[in-house]
Amino acid sequence: MDPAPPPYSSFPDALRGKRILLCTESFGPVNGVSRTTLMLVNHLRANDVDVAVVAPHTHETTFTPQQPPPLSQQQHQQPDLTLPTTKNTTLRISGFPLPYNPELTIAYPVRLSILYSRAFGPATPPPDLIYLASPASLGFQVMLQLRNHPSARRPPLLANFQTDLAGYCAILFPAPFSTLAVAALAFVQGYLFNHASVRTVFYPSRFVRRILEGWRVEAAKLSLLQRGVDTALFHPSRRRDGLRAQIAPGGEVVLICVSRLAGEKGFGFLAGVVRELDRRGLKFVLYVVGGNRNATVEGEIKALFDARLKEEGRVVFAGFCVGEKLAEAYASADVFLHCSVTETFGLVVLESMASGVPVVARDEGGPSDIVRDGETGYLTQPEDMGAFVDRVLVLATDDALRNRMSENARRQAEEATWERINNRVAWRMAETIEQSERERAGLRARRKGLLGRDAQAEERTPLLKTPPVSEWLLPADTVQARVADVRVAWGMVAISATWVAIWAYLIFIKAGLWVKTKARGCFGLWNVVQGAAGSTPGPPC
Repeated sequence: MDPAPPPYSSFPDALRGKRILLCTESFGPVNGVSRTTLMLVNHLRANDVDVAVVAPHTHETTFTPQQPPPLSQQQHQQPDLTLPTTKNTTLRISGFPLPYNPELTIAYPVRLSILYSRAFGPATPPPDLIYLASPASLGFQVMLQLRNHPSARRPPLLANFQTDLAGYCAILFPAPFSTLAVAALAFVQGYLFNHASVRTVFYPSRFVRRILEGWRVEAAKLSLLQRGVDTALFHPSRRRDGLRAQIAPGGEVVLICVSRLAGEKGFGFLAGVVRELDRRGLKFVLYVVGGNRNATVEGEIKALFDARLKEEGRVVFAGFCVGEKLAEAYASADVFLHCSVTETFGLVVLESMASGVPVVARDEGGPSDIVRDGETGYLTQPEDMGAFVDRVLVLATDDALRNRMSENARRQAEEATWERINNRVAWRMAETIEQSERERAGLRARRKGLLGRDAQAEERTPLLKTPPVSEWLLPADTVQARVADVRVAWGMVAISATWVAIWAYLIFIKAGLWVKTKARGCFGLWNVVQGAAGSTPGPPC
């Protein structure tokens, strides 16, 4: 195979017509990770690659493409051999939505052989390659099952590590559950990523590489893969004076934050920044784009900000925005504030820069590799709120500096196109498939040579050859297949047991959120009654 062009300006012809099983934890315009996956899928399919996407399905999803019936309805049925071979399918499998973020789902246990059948048609061989986008509940299942398959039937696997699950658990779970969850995830992911079936682990930033190295993932497997940005959609020309007048009718500086409203996104820090900016006398409006399908969690995030600032319209929650509306929101702002320290990359930072809006971010995680401090924005120590506020004030009050950084940010974003990023993945896929095919050909040749020598030896001394005891009952290939099936079965038992434990904990969290919501509503009603009647304190329930 010819080497890839240096800037990855072309697509590898060797990959056209190949079959790829792509498993992702979310699919569609849900978050930065899922948007990245969607761009890759569209790019591969546009270049005649048969990509079968498998993703959990929930009723909360904002992206529902045309698809076959849910896999959960058919996974225990015998395959219909009369069905035609499918192409570019999108399979939604059932699962349990996360209480804090119903857009994401813990996938129910599912057999890898069933995925093959549903993705590419019954009685078809395994795919040429498996790609795991940000592996979690579904990706872990695939890796665990794949490592138990015999090497001759095991397709190579590429994984893209995009979500720091351990970091989320450390923030969201109370002690000692957080410590146990972090340790368990480190063990499981280190165990799975180190297997020979995993050929490459893409990582988006130095922050993530340090995590993978801590799990002792082989350095030869690690490959830096940053994200691209749609520089046509996210562009300074999307600035809308009408939107600015609506957001900041008094001509205030517009600060923007684009993020899912969740505890791990640093909103407590952002609320503190807003209070300090107000105390220092800056005339601003904070425009927060994003939401959460769980109304209780969204309410908790909004409650972090001072009621007075919200009532005065100086902190505005715009809800979910996608497409052109999102691009207009970016471009109509003056400074982008990024307060999360759990981002493995931070696609919103790159989208803001493409829109010509400089960034102030905490120097932790993916943004540390994106923002060029003092050139396209500012990076501050993660816990130094004073320094963060100082940098915001400098950009908000110095128009010449802000304009210069805006131009620099746009130029940097133009270097990161999706076509080049996705072509790089495509070239690695083609190289991995070619390497796997060479290895299988070599394995077949060695087996053929061994069989030839055994036959010659049998001709010379036919009475001395004694077959293994297992071959008295079954052929050798059948024995290997049965052993593999048993190992996969035990793997499925482990997956199911783990899922039951997670399910029980998630039910507990959901119950707690329900109680909290009811209690809040009860206290709110009592306060209204108390205010109207002047009664003595004491909730009615």
